[in-house]
Amino acid sequence: MTLVIMAAGMGSRFGGLKQIEPVGPNGEFIIDYSIYDAIKAGFDKIVIIIKEENYQDFLDTIGRRIEGKVDVEYVFQKMEDIPEGIDLPKDRVKPWGTAQALNATKNIIDGPFAVISADDFYGREPYKLLVESLKNNEYSAIGYKIGNTLTDVGAVKRGVCFSENGYLTKIIESKVKYVDGKIIGEPLNGDPSYEMDSNQSVSMLMFGLEPSLFDYIKDDIKEFFKKHEDDLSKCEYLLPDVLGDMLKKDKVKIKLIETSAVWKGVTYKEDLEELKKYINEEIDAGVYPKNLYGRN
Repeated sequence: MTLVIMAAGMGSRFGGLKQIEPVGPNGEFIIDYSIYDAIKAGFDKIVIIIKEENYQDFLDTIGRRIEGKVDVEYVFQKMEDIPEGIDLPKDRVKPWGTAQALNATKNIIDGPFAVISADDFYGREPYKLLVESLKNNEYSAIGYKIGNTLTDVGAVKRGVCFSENGYLTKIIESKVKYVDGKIIGEPLNGDPSYEMDSNQSVSMLMFGLEPSLFDYIKDDIKEFFKKHEDDLSKCEYLLPDVLGDMLKKDKVKIKLIETSAVWKGVTYKEDLEELKKYINEEIDAGVYPKNLYGRN
């Protein structure tokens, strides 16, 4: 039971792993809690996608904490890992997005797998839901109630999920914020804004997937780079966009699995203290031990 964690962006956003702000009382990062919850739910292999230059930092921090507790494999997301015939732009400073990152695992994934972001605190329940979904060999998306993912500080980006008979019909990537007490979504594609209630399902980049995804990406990524050949310094090849295209083309059915879990992230600096407070409350409630791995 494999969990893929996208962590290639951690070092670039925080200036290197050694500068990442711990969220747990013994220096734990968000990713530590994700791995702990995944193991508790039944995952027995973790694949972490990182930048090659951060490899030693991962081994010295996260790797040291989880060694011996689960099978771990590291995969490197490389900016030059693009289709042949595409010239790497000189001003490109970051990799090509979540779908390109995930594609780096194609040679080591041979069965159903789940994927999450290293930057997000998902809660325990969604991992259990994903395990059950993977046993059924189906694509799935964990849907959070949008009211459980918002911050009072400012706008956030969310993949707003629409479904029929329990399966996704589309995902609208939107900027979401409170306006006069109402939850308003502004589609990133320029479509009109819309109002949502707090129970509206949103995707937080937590999916159950099948290896057939890599077969689709093999050709689709070539089309992506051809389409964006005049915008290669900024464009991103994103997993939600790929899955959305597969839905439009009837290439896949994606089950929407709704959860009441609370999602936490650090979009704004003010969110950090809120996350630390929430984790301490979970520790007091007995959900997590004070020292996550029983060592300093």
